Amino acid sequence: MNNTTSYLLLAALLTAGVTFALIKHKLTPLAALTGVVVALLLFAAGGFTGVMLMTVFFIIGTAVTSHKKALKQQTGADNINAPRDSRQVLANSGMAAILAILILLLPGYKTLFTMMIAAAFATASGDTASSELGMVYGRKFYNIITLKKDARGLDGVISLEGTLLGIAASMVIAAVYAIYFGWGWSFAVLTLSGLTGNLTDSLLGAVLERKHRLGNNMVNFLATLAGALAAWLLA
Repeated sequence: MNNTTSYLLLAALLTAGVTFALIKHKLTPLAALTGVVVALLLFAAGGFTGVMLMTVFFIIGTAVTSHKKALKQQTGADNINAPRDSRQVLANSGMAAILAILILLLPGYKTLFTMMIAAAFATASGDTASSELGMVYGRKFYNIITLKKDARGLDGVISLEGTLLGIAASMVIAAVYAIYFGWGWSFAVLTLSGLTGNLTDSLLGAVLERKHRLGNNMVNFLATLAGALAAWLLA
């Protein structure tokens, strides 16, 4: 694929994504612009690999968030219909953007940083799927710290069903990475990294977010950092 074709394909992909996000009220205009900037950084750092990882995360997040909205509202979930703002976009993709910048500054570590980008998106996808689908399909809910039964939807509360669905979402991201770089240990690394980040999110939610010491956006960002670091260690 020559440069002109790559740029045209990127422009078409970003235009379609932004148009969909704005028409369907998935993102605010500023959030959509933030997403475009992150996507451009990922493209500059590694071509379409990072962009496709981000795109698949967006598709997963949109699908699971939209799934059975009415039921989620009955369970007391907040802001189901509110479009995501720029802070939420950065909470989920900011770590990937930082790693893309590191690739541009330290190209010798591109292979490692690209895997860490995938791990960050595996975490974000797994966390979103666990939270959104766990509320729908979860049967028993437990506080991740005490392992005692707790209320559905509270910070730091997990379910077996939600956790398994989160692992499945992380595996989708791992599969996208594997399409570019081959199937092997990296698939397991990214799946485990996504789970690590997802559980970190729940731990931070129980320990800090529930006590209002950290906001949800910072918890999400730190979870993606944990997922990326897990990939670094496992790789």
